Amino acid sequence: MSLRHFTACSWASAALGLLLLVGCAGTDGKVIRVACVGPMTGEQAKQGKDMLEGAQLAVEEWNAKGGVLGKKIELLVGDDAQDPKQANAVANKMFTQGVVVIDGHYNSSCTIPASEVYNQRKMVCLTPASTNPQVTDRKYPTIFRVCGRDDQQGRAAAQWIAKHLPGARVAVLDDKTTYGQGLAGEFTKSYKELTGKEPVFTGVVVKEDQDHTPVLTNMKGSSPDIVYFGGLYPQGGLIVKQMRQLGMKTSFMSGDGTYDPEFIRIAGPENAEGSYLTFIPDQEKLPTAKKVVDAYKKRFGEVGPYSLYSYEAINIALQGMVKAGSEDGEKVAQAIHSMAFDTVFGPMQFDAKGDVLVSPYVMWQVQGGKLVQLPADS
Repeated sequence: MSLRHFTACSWASAALGLLLLVGCAGTDGKVIRVACVGPMTGEQAKQGKDMLEGAQLAVEEWNAKGGVLGKKIELLVGDDAQDPKQANAVANKMFTQGVVVIDGHYNSSCTIPASEVYNQRKMVCLTPASTNPQVTDRKYPTIFRVCGRDDQQGRAAAQWIAKHLPGARVAVLDDKTTYGQGLAGEFTKSYKELTGKEPVFTGVVVKEDQDHTPVLTNMKGSSPDIVYFGGLYPQGGLIVKQMRQLGMKTSFMSGDGTYDPEFIRIAGPENAEGSYLTFIPDQEKLPTAKKVVDAYKKRFGEVGPYSLYSYEAINIALQGMVKAGSEDGEKVAQAIHSMAFDTVFGPMQFDAKGDVLVSPYVMWQVQGGKLVQLPADS
């Protein structure tokens, strides 16, 4: 495991796009430590980088205004390598490092075990990306989710199919992860409720495998019109690519974990064309996001799917700290629960579980090699 101290005054990009972070603040009690934790290495490292850049932008802005409670903010980074055991180890390490706020994790399979540590240690954790309901259904008082839930987006996908493809033969795949199984399960449950039908095929792909043709060949025998995939973009891209290699014209649909330009690159633009993905409305077109989007692009380049969620996770935590007048996790969490926030996504409040009250999902489609938001009535 690699953990390196990081403050808003220094960072560097290393070869292969991995982030190496160099600290410039001590541990003498004159700083407030927060951390961004996610997959900083491995096949999902782009998502970790997106999260980290959003967190960095927020910390830089707060430090430019003088910090919080008379102290500068120090941002640490933790690499969970998309592994639940590593996530648990990183969580404990962050506690020993004096971190009071966690912005993370990306994967639900990492957030769930790590949040056991954060709950026990009374550390505030706001995940910008973990959508499995179990993250918040345990009602841990210091655990929050800035994004939506799989039971919301799974149902949104099922509703879209029921409305637009009522006679379609539907197959379901998942990648056996907490996120993938959960999302596919929520979709299947809603699909059955809305249509009274069963999927014509259900199967799993092994996340670590590069060849999914055996399960796709079995699925091909069921002649599905569309396959719903619970999983992430590296596997989603391979599935689409290998379906086309098998001569399958089956449409592809997935959730937020596949919503990334990397999905199109891995699948190949021609193969990915027409694929459907559920995600939130276009962040860059939100009037409330323009100032932050412009600042982010000037600082880092293109905005990632969860960059702004990570940015707001830090902002919400620090605003809670200001209201609480304390770094104490329980007091900060109580303040967050009581507050209404103005965010890049618009007004945001949390329910008793730590979920946002409103989190809309819309349908996107790959058109001309790009992700395009479909109109609400299409």
